[in-house]
Amino acid sequence: MTGFDLSEAHRALQKQGDGIGPLERWNPEFCGDIDMRIGADGTWYYLGTPIGRAAMVQLFSRVLWCEDGHYYLKTPVEKVGIQVDDLPFQFVSLEKVEAAGGPELHFTSKTGDRVVAGVEHPLQVLPRAESEEPAPQLLVRFGMWGRIGRNLFYELVEMATTEACADGGEELVVYSCGERYSLGKL
Repeated sequence: MTGFDLSEAHRALQKQGDGIGPLERWNPEFCGDIDMRIGADGTWYYLGTPIGRAAMVQLFSRVLWCEDGHYYLKTPVEKVGIQVDDLPFQFVSLEKVEAAGGPELHFTSKTGDRVVAGVEHPLQVLPRAESEEPAPQLLVRFGMWGRIGRNLFYELVEMATTEACADGGEELVVYSCGERYSLGKL
């Protein structure tokens, strides 16, 4: 795509405000792909260079959309394709909060999203295809997931309890908002 101006896009998005717009209701024309990429570590790149302004990255993350496995930046007037190496969000902190209804696991992403694991934001641990090591993730929004890094996974393991599995084995589990999440079998 030619004619994409990162600074102009940033200014236009600022006018939308800090919240997340109703992306599911916006149906703009596809304007082509741009040279923007989200690395596996959550770093955003434009033209091969990391975007250094955290506020700009946060703003772009608010208009991130996924359709049929492809990622886009979507506004009411345009939709441009970008590349995502792994998952679009990377969680950088975890806090266990004791609430009236039981423990809650509060995660914060590199882009400032605060997500509490629960029915609307399930946590799951899948094996990585290439190594079979655990690849934990948490649903953020609009069907997009965020990667829970190794250090946070170790924190979850420390919080976990051992429970019996239906097949007779044991597994590590954590609870958040009354939901049970398996971290893996022992």
